[in-house]
Amino acid sequence: MTARLDLPSLLELTLRSAVEIVRGQVGLIVLRGRDGVMRVQASYGLPERLVRFFQPLWADLPGVGSDELEGIVSRWHIPDLQMRLGMVAAAAGLALSQVVALPLVIEGELIGVVYVFRTRGSAFSAGDRALLAAFADQAAIAVRNAELYQRVIEEQQALSAMIENSAEGVMILDASGRIEVFNRALSRITGWEATEAIGRHATEVLVLRDRQGQPMSLPEPPRQRTSAAESRAYVEGDVERRVGPPLTVGVTATPLYGEQGDLVREIYNVVDITRFRQAEELKSTFVSVVSHELKTPVALIKGYAETLRREDADWDRHTIRESLDVIAEEADHLTHLIDSLLEASRIQAGGLKLQPTDVHLPRLAAKVVDAFRTQTGIHTFDLDFPEDFPPVWGDPERLQEVLSNLVSNAVKYSPKGGMVWVGGRVDQGGVTVYVADQGIGIPPEEQGRIFDRFHRIETGLHRGTEGTGLGLYLVKAIVEAHGGRVWVESAPDRGSIFMFNLPVR
Repeated sequence: MTARLDLPSLLELTLRSAVEIVRGQVGLIVLRGRDGVMRVQASYGLPERLVRFFQPLWADLPGVGSDELEGIVSRWHIPDLQMRLGMVAAAAGLALSQVVALPLVIEGELIGVVYVFRTRGSAFSAGDRALLAAFADQAAIAVRNAELYQRVIEEQQALSAMIENSAEGVMILDASGRIEVFNRALSRITGWEATEAIGRHATEVLVLRDRQGQPMSLPEPPRQRTSAAESRAYVEGDVERRVGPPLTVGVTATPLYGEQGDLVREIYNVVDITRFRQAEELKSTFVSVVSHELKTPVALIKGYAETLRREDADWDRHTIRESLDVIAEEADHLTHLIDSLLEASRIQAGGLKLQPTDVHLPRLAAKVVDAFRTQTGIHTFDLDFPEDFPPVWGDPERLQEVLSNLVSNAVKYSPKGGMVWVGGRVDQGGVTVYVADQGIGIPPEEQGRIFDRFHRIETGLHRGTEGTGLGLYLVKAIVEAHGGRVWVESAPDRGSIFMFNLPVR
């Protein structure tokens, strides 16, 4: 018995042995659960359907911690046990004539009871009871060991489930640095399956690089026990993935030391901090973009204002008029920039508000195109809307802003001029509007990010073109607020087509 740790098979062996020792025919083992309730855990020589009739035999056993348990082995007695047996036998329809009950006790705690029944023969003798009492002592030790082992298994399973389903990547290494545990989140981060990673050295699977692309070492905790604060180690870097772009991660190494103070395990927690890094970069981009965009109009306004206020110059009316026009134009530029920043801030805070009404998009597009015709002499504009183009339910000022931003980009990124098309078509349940140009186009790898806040393409002619990187972000936010979607089709040096759809009320 003491060699078995599987509780069901241990109870079966214990009960069968107890019944055979005293030549019984039927047996039961009841154990106290973690909730303190006694329940049948094993039966011998008894159909399962009849077990419920035996509950009166242990219904009023003393609870854990009760004073009745003191000296329980020496004076163990269940009142009226033989009478209860008669009631049970009658209810179950069994010919049970004798019963003996032996407690399973560990350190004064009653963990269960072994019941042995006879259907024939004489009553249980004092020798039978003494033999069963000695047997019960050994059985109690075996049962407690099996219960403790079962709890360890359950805790291990719970811990494994927690590690496997953790939102953070987790891997556990042995003292030599080889992977023993590798959870699902870390598989997603690295692209390595757990079956492939386990057994490999951690440096093969978790490869880090710094911002300059140079290799980094994993954090190394001390090999000997130190204070808890000093033992943990942390680094941040970009992890190389088997598939997909790198992710920025924070890696914490926590050591587990043995009794002698030497390192026996290392636990690595890997957290995807890509969004935090992007947020930091976004702040830097914001400061850079705003500083650059503010610098030019402010310098022009200041320069023309200081020129006009010179006391040693007598400016003619035409010069004064031109200078004031520049100041007013640059002030409008500053106002537009500030409005864009405020609008982006409101959108980020969920404060974009619409005042919808019926909007005739062809008329709105014509108004926008007429304004741009006066601003460029190298572009030609073409409007192409069907005559039956239906009105949409939207905010006219917001939708005009969408068209203005798209036409402005078409002009801005077509430095050699060319045609700009603005048109639309009727779809099932809605309309689609497009703005196309013959400009420099957008690289495929950038097309998924151009609608991000402050994102600007830093290649070729894009780098030298003014802008805050907010225009397309505002376009996307406004279109989606109307229940629509915006996308782009483009190729380098072949122009771009921006399209958005809107539902029709």
